[in-house]
Amino acid sequence: MFNTIRRDIQAVFDRDPAARSALEILLCYPGLHAMWGHRLTHWMWLRGWRLSARWLSQLARGLTGIEIHPGATIGSGFFIDHGMGVVIGETAELGADVTLYHGVTLGGTSWKKGKRHPTLEDGVVVGAGAKILGAITIGANSRVGANAVVVKNVPPNSVVVGVPGQVVIRSETPVPHRPDLEHGLLPDTIGTTLVALMQRVDALEAEVTHHRVAHHPAAPHDGVWQGQDFSI
Repeated sequence: MFNTIRRDIQAVFDRDPAARSALEILLCYPGLHAMWGHRLTHWMWLRGWRLSARWLSQLARGLTGIEIHPGATIGSGFFIDHGMGVVIGETAELGADVTLYHGVTLGGTSWKKGKRHPTLEDGVVVGAGAKILGAITIGANSRVGANAVVVKNVPPNSVVVGVPGQVVIRSETPVPHRPDLEHGLLPDTIGTTLVALMQRVDALEAEVTHHRVAHHPAAPHDGVWQGQDFSI
């Protein structure tokens, strides 16, 4: 148990430069408190004490502002920064070293009792306000941008932005076991598309203008039109 606590504290040190001491982390990080509460309720859930587990999870929700269903499976090194408004559904599965920011929802999209929440593989980072919905998989070492809405599978080593989420596969593989926290480095897929579209429109307009100049009848010379200026 003490090794697990040390691992949790180290995860905060590794991913939050504002953390100054172990005591500060123990007292002031609701994401850590929510995670410890979840470990207890998940243990109870697996042993069939489900009503008690749900009641305790709701108590933890009231204390931390973070709602984690006892049925969710969460790996080691999990870190929730700030935490307020995070929701993790019953059948969600999170690998090792996953990082979530405030306002993240790992939600379901089905009335069925089976798997209906996302799977986040190792090293995934989810930005503030992002929504990942349905029984989809976010591949290892991927980063979901703030406020993105993701409803389809994401390959490993990708970045996802926008609504609905647009997937950009990285040109370089992230360093293993080091979650990518560079939230400012997000591709502007819509802007790039618009620039390409405007360039294409400009090229077409130039071509049409050139075509018109080349084939528009020239002024007559001495009152006589030149035949090459007409389709005859």
